[in-house]
Amino acid sequence: MDLLKEKILKDGRVVGEDILKVDSFLNHQIDIKLMNEIGKEFRKRFKDEKVTKILTVESSGISVACITSQYFDYVPVIFAKKHEAFNLDLETYEADVFSFTKNRPYRIRVSKRFLSCEDSVLIIDDFLANGSASLGLVKIVKDAGGRVAGVGIVIEKAFQNGRKVLEKENVRVESLAIIKSMKNGEVIFD
Repeated sequence: MDLLKEKILKDGRVVGEDILKVDSFLNHQIDIKLMNEIGKEFRKRFKDEKVTKILTVESSGISVACITSQYFDYVPVIFAKKHEAFNLDLETYEADVFSFTKNRPYRIRVSKRFLSCEDSVLIIDDFLANGSASLGLVKIVKDAGGRVAGVGIVIEKAFQNGRKVLEKENVRVESLAIIKSMKNGEVIFD
């Protein structure tokens, strides 16, 4: 997706050789015009899939999932919660994941009321690094007896193992921008 790649080159900031900061347009401040184009592109790439729900993990994936929902006839968006709360249902599907950016494990949860064996779920997230978050979401959908329609990723870091991990589980992955490497502050696309 050329528009996204241009935005990454213009406004993204490389930290070291494995962190790309896109907080000026994707996961802190949000460029809604770009987000609309991202939603349209996910619809185009998954047009042959029946999608009944969109699933993401809090918090950076929520905006992408919500905008994308518009292009799937406003199917419900569910986000897995990272923290326990008094108002979260007691019966949940859970998965343990490891955050690459925060360098720590956590448990994600989705109320059993929101997923069932009748659902065909599109998983959406902002980044794909080692695949732990996406794999956790896949596990939650499968635990509910649902079908994973695919995983849509805004930015994939191809030099990490995320895609391989998901494809090993026979999950279709569609990434809008695939980064081959980040060296000397420069982003190289695949």
